[in-house]
Amino acid sequence: MFKRIALVLFGLLLIVSMSGVCGAATREAGNPKYIFLFVGDGMSHVQINAAQVLRGNNTPGEVALGGLNFTRFPNVGVVTTHDSTSFCPDSASTATSLSSGVKTHSGVIGMEADKTKQTVNIAEQLKAKGMKIGIVSSVTINHATPAAFYAHVPSRNDYYGIAMQMANSGFDYFAGGTVKNATGTAKEPKPDAFEVIKSKGYTVVNTPEGIRSLNASSGKVYAVSPRLQDDGAMPYTIDETPADVTLAEFVQKGIEVLDNENGFFMMAESGKVDWACHANDALSTIVDVLGFEDAIQVAVDFAKQHPDETLILVTGDHETGGMTIGYAATGYKTAFSILNRQKMSYVAFDKRIGEMKAKTPKLTMEDVMPVIEENFGLIMPNDTDAKKEENAPFVLTEFEYKRLADAFAESMKPSDKRTDDEVAALLYGGYDPLSVTLTHIINNKAGIGWTSYAHTGTPVPVFAMGAGSEAFAGSYDNTDVYKKLAAVTGL
Repeated sequence: MFKRIALVLFGLLLIVSMSGVCGAATREAGNPKYIFLFVGDGMSHVQINAAQVLRGNNTPGEVALGGLNFTRFPNVGVVTTHDSTSFCPDSASTATSLSSGVKTHSGVIGMEADKTKQTVNIAEQLKAKGMKIGIVSSVTINHATPAAFYAHVPSRNDYYGIAMQMANSGFDYFAGGTVKNATGTAKEPKPDAFEVIKSKGYTVVNTPEGIRSLNASSGKVYAVSPRLQDDGAMPYTIDETPADVTLAEFVQKGIEVLDNENGFFMMAESGKVDWACHANDALSTIVDVLGFEDAIQVAVDFAKQHPDETLILVTGDHETGGMTIGYAATGYKTAFSILNRQKMSYVAFDKRIGEMKAKTPKLTMEDVMPVIEENFGLIMPNDTDAKKEENAPFVLTEFEYKRLADAFAESMKPSDKRTDDEVAALLYGGYDPLSVTLTHIINNKAGIGWTSYAHTGTPVPVFAMGAGSEAFAGSYDNTDVYKKLAAVTGL
């Protein structure tokens, strides 16, 4: 009898000891309870540094960067971005690498390179562990980057299929842009995705009042930007009005909806950094990076309240546009203050010119130049304002004016009648000739150049702070972001 009691007591002691060891190991590892993954789509070192240059001081002898909150994070890494098909990858494959730790084809979401085997991503794993999950994006919620954290499809263009997987994900908070192709396509109409999402228990809100009233009692939520700009996305930060709900507000509301005793994981994407870079619009790019910083600050403020339990990561999926600080015609000079004359994004300018075309079918360059000067600060060589000393950096040279006049002539043609050759492709990249030429000219005057309208193979940075952040320092591949996340969360 004594031996039996002794064995039972020993067994109980062993269980208690082992559970204590496991508990101590978990605490020692500093496994985070609250995890923020911020992804600047198309954002690499130059986009970040350009924002610091614009914010900084360009006075000779006093040149200094204006730092960003995340560039001050204590742990920094650099990440390679190639996928299984290219050194210039797309968002579907790179986001899959970040979320799932595998290389796959460009255009593939949540599937391995064979396009048949589904991955298991970090959000799904943490949801199974008991955490709440939030997915936020400034572009459409079924776009490639957000989709890589809840969907598995061979083609990123299967927007409706992705939306159905979103509805069935069981995740707790979606926010930002709308659903692309919510009713399928003209050739293949489908039931309204919003109705399907609602049927799965989600509350869909799309008013400022409704979004700002969300809280921990709201249940599963899909918060849609009250104002949509291009292709169902939130407005560019440069085009925001006081009435708009910002990316920072969506992150703040996400914290309120998700906060619970088991913790949460939130992926928040600034998707229009990429879109602005595709269009070679430097100021819209920079201002979206600054809006992204505001969203990150919300997480930083939260982390101050939970310093030992919060992990914040900031990275990009790839670089877009081949943006450079430095241009052939300006040599070693930079003058980013010139960019401050730009008042709207290329998208908003396209809309403005489109409205002018509708009112005045035979629009002339003379009709448009006042609008160009108002919104980009550029001045014709013979304009009376060109004689003012303060306007000297903004006066068009004869070469620049000819570029602009040629672009205007192309822009005035119906889109299917525009010149379609190699030169036009290099000059305009498929964008409206007038707006892309305007951004090129003002960018070049400021000392900014571009090499592409597509993605590049440039590595991207990782900035990390908080619980487990030390793991993200160093040089590694984007698949290792997932692996490091899995390790620090104890998966």
